[in-house]
Amino acid sequence: MNIAYVRVSTIEQNELRQVEALQSKDIDKWYKEKVSAKDTNRPALQEMIDFAREGDIVYILDFSRLARSTKDLLDILEQFETKGINLISLKEQIDTSTPTGKLMVTMIGAINEFERANLLERQREGIAIAKKQGKYKGRKEVKIPDFTNYYYRYMSRQVTKSQLAKELSISRPTLDKLIKEHEKTLKN
Repeated sequence: MNIAYVRVSTIEQNELRQVEALQSKDIDKWYKEKVSAKDTNRPALQEMIDFAREGDIVYILDFSRLARSTKDLLDILEQFETKGINLISLKEQIDTSTPTGKLMVTMIGAINEFERANLLERQREGIAIAKKQGKYKGRKEVKIPDFTNYYYRYMSRQVTKSQLAKELSISRPTLDKLIKEHEKTLKN
């Protein structure tokens, strides 16, 4: 079976570019999600890993869609290998069914992680300079009036996090932060 995994980091982003690139691969099953790849705790990713069987091929546009860290990428690939699943990345033109493909995946994963670390370091440096100059105040704090009602709807499983974030027009990470803050106030 040909399986596609498509991911963008935020609700506001559009996955159309990835979908169009993968359509030529005769995809039988699609897994799409709008969530950060900061870890592998992603619903569609986990569902795809559980679903895929020996002989299946998972297609991605590029490795950054699957994982942001080399460790996470290698962990996912190890799960695929254990189950006999192959991975094909279109951008990197790598097929993990070959020894060369396996080697290249490890190298590209390390390079992606290095690039991400450099980007974050430059971002921190830029923010520090902007703060010194009084030009950076940080993000505006998100306030949701009567968040308690939204919180209880989520806790009673009336809505999922994704549904609630969409309803409130905020990102999932922002919703996670609001939930944590709300839970702290409940404990105090």
